[in-house]
This record gives sequence, C-alpha cells and structure tokens, in this order.
Amino acid sequence: MHRIHQKKESIRQMKILITGASGFIGSFMVEHALTLGWSVWAAVRPHSKTIWLTDARINFIHLPLNDENTLRQSLSTFKEKEGRWDYIIHAAGLTKARRKEDFMKVNYEGTRHLVSLLQELGMTPKQFVFISSLSVMGAPKEKPEPSGQFRYAPLCCTDEPQPNTAYGVSKWAAEQYLNSLQDFPTVILRPTGVYGPREHDYFLLAQSIQRHIDFSVGFQPQEITFIYVKDLVKAAFLALQQAQPGQIFLLSDGNTYNSRMFSDLIQRQLGVKWLLRIKAPLWLLYVICQFGELMAAITHQPCTLNRDKYIILKQRNWRLDLTTALQLGFRPEYDLEAGVNETIHWYQQEKWI
Repeated sequence: MHRIHQKKESIRQMKILITGASGFIGSFMVEHALTLGWSVWAAVRPHSKTIWLTDARINFIHLPLNDENTLRQSLSTFKEKEGRWDYIIHAAGLTKARRKEDFMKVNYEGTRHLVSLLQELGMTPKQFVFISSLSVMGAPKEKPEPSGQFRYAPLCCTDEPQPNTAYGVSKWAAEQYLNSLQDFPTVILRPTGVYGPREHDYFLLAQSIQRHIDFSVGFQPQEITFIYVKDLVKAAFLALQQAQPGQIFLLSDGNTYNSRMFSDLIQRQLGVKWLLRIKAPLWLLYVICQFGELMAAITHQPCTLNRDKYIILKQRNWRLDLTTALQLGFRPEYDLEAGVNETIHWYQQEKWI
C-alpha cells in the first residue's frame, strides 16, 4: 500500500506558480514548465499583455503584490480549490521606474507581501526561486588585477553586496528579507544581463545598429557578461529541483566579452556593412541620463536612460565566478554568438526589425 501511495505521488502533476509571467523572462519560464507537463499558474496583472501566453493549458491568477487584502483573498481562494503550489518562481519585478521608491514598493514590499501571506496561509512551497540580479553586487572590484594583462577580479557569490542603483538596492532588500525567514525554502539567482527574443532594451541596440549607429560610453576597458534567457530558465528549474535552500547563484554564459562584442555580432547577423561608432565620455552620458529623468518626470513614464542606467553603463567590471552554479550542474548552452543569432532571427521573423 505504501508503494502504491509513493507511485501516485511520483506521477502527480506538479503545480508551479510563476509571477511576472507576462514579462520577458516570466513568459519563457511558463513555456518551459509546460514542456515538463506541470500544472502552470501564471500570475499577471489585470491589464498585462499576455501575447506570449496563449497556450490553453495556462492557468491565470491575479496576485496584486502591493495590495495585501486582495492578495490574501486571491491566495485563500486558490488554497480552497487547489491546495498549494509545489514550486514558485518569483520573476515579477520592476526594472525601470519613474521614482526610486517605486523599486522598493514593487521589488521589496511586493515580495514581502507575497511570502508573508504564503507562510500565514500554510502555503509554503517545496522551493521558492527568487530572480534577483547581479546589480545587487554593485561595483566592488573596479580596479584591474596587478598583472601584465588587463583583467578585473571576478565577482563571487560570497562577496558582500554593495548595490549602487535604486534597482539593485530594492533587490538586495528583498534578498535580505528572504534570508531572514525561518523554514521558508528560498534559492536566489543573480543573473547578469539577460537577453533574447521579446526583450526590448537590447532590441534598441539592434535597431540602432540597423540604422548604422553604434553608441558606447567610457574609454577605460570594460569586461561584460551576458546570459541568454533560455539558459536562465534552465538554471531556475535546476535550482527548483536540486539546489539547497539558502543557496545563491551568480549566472552568466561562462564567458567574458569586451564592450564591442555584442554590437559586432549584431552587425554581422544583420548584414550591416558599415557603422558609425560613437564613443562618448561618461560626463556626456550623465547629462543624457539626467535629461531622461527630467522627461520621465514630465511625461510620467519611466525612461530607459536614467541615473540607474548611467551607473550600470559606467561600471567597467561585470565578470563573475560561475563555480557555484557549475557545481549545481548548470551548463550554459548558448554563448553570445549563438544567442545573438537566435535573437536577431526572432526579431526579423516577428518583423521588429
């Protein structure tokens, strides 16, 4: 009888909640969970565009993370009908905002509301994966190593975070809250720059290169890292099922690139024969970003170029140590060339460019 019970448990369809499901990263998380045959619940806002979430197997749920009363009601209703989720990937978050306090309201307070109510209602999952960001690390290792060849020391998951952007501060606050909890199984992922189909910020670079303009800033050498969205998804599901609660993983494709590599690969894939390369000093970028914030205040819309973006673009060292992720069994499938080629092909197929 015990063996029969175990067999039923092993074939029971896993239930997973993915927050931020309508976003760039979240939509890929949903797709992967469906390929595993899991029962997928996509948390979206009432007015979210769900153009990437068309599979009939997706269950939608409204979880207003900054409205505790409505959130409690939504979670309670789910518990009455379905019990609890086996796994949760918390990918919801704000990456651009008009005001600094908006980052804290969504990225920190929203996370706290969700998790505290999960605990209160007895809905703690087997594993909770929090999609944080390499931005929580700040810029602690910006001086080159004392060697004949120019290199920065890589960032490690054991380094003390020193976030220097409003976005990074909000993510670090959420991490600290999660780490303070008793008996809540959390794994934290800190990916570097995530790119791929459906992403808009890197798309703007591709659009600029298609128009024969490549804009970069700073004259000091820069070492950059990336991770393709499908590799991030792979890491998240690996963490769900195999990581130990409390673990933190820095994520990239395992390579370090110079500041021109991304634009060079886009140029090659688009077949653009010539580029006007504009390298601006940091002070000019600062002026442009200040102007962007002014326009955001006037239009009441977040702007891509702001003070946070200035700090990110100014940072010279994005190298990271992948050792802990590799020990988990993470093996990136996409280097930058393969990822850029697939992304540009998607942009062209969807007629974005």
